[in-house]
Amino acid sequence: MPLVRIDALRADRDRLEALGRAVHDALVQTIDVPPGDLFQILTGHDGTTGMLRYGDHFGPHRDDGIVIVTITMRSGRTPDRKRALYRRIAELALEYAGTEPRNMVIALNENEPIDWSFSDGVAHYHGPSEPEG
Repeated sequence: MPLVRIDALRADRDRLEALGRAVHDALVQTIDVPPGDLFQILTGHDGTTGMLRYGDHFGPHRDDGIVIVTITMRSGRTPDRKRALYRRIAELALEYAGTEPRNMVIALNENEPIDWSFSDGVAHYHGPSEPEG
C-alpha cells in the first residue's frame, strides 16, 4: 500500500491528475501494486500561496516544471525494481503530463507492516493486539 505525495510547481488540476496516473501506473507496472491500491495526495504550488524550492543537485538544471514525488511503502523491493520504478515514473510523467524527466525528483520512504493502519485504529497487517503497558 504505497502512500504517494506529489508536489508540483504551477500545476493545475489536469496536470496533477496526469502526474497521479503516471505514478500509479508505474507502481502497478514495476512493483506489482494492485490497481485498486490508490492513496495519493496531489498538491499544486502557485509560487505565492505555496512554493517549492529546488537546486541543481546531481547535475540537471530544473525549472518551474519541477515535480517532487514522495512514496511511502513497505520495505522489501530490490534496488533493480526501485530503479525500474524511477525510470517508469519519469517516462509516464513525460507521456501523460509533459513533464521533462530532468524535473522529476523521487524519494522512497520504506517502513514495516506494523507501521500501517487503514482505518479504525487497527494495524491491519498485524491484526489486533493487547495494549502495551
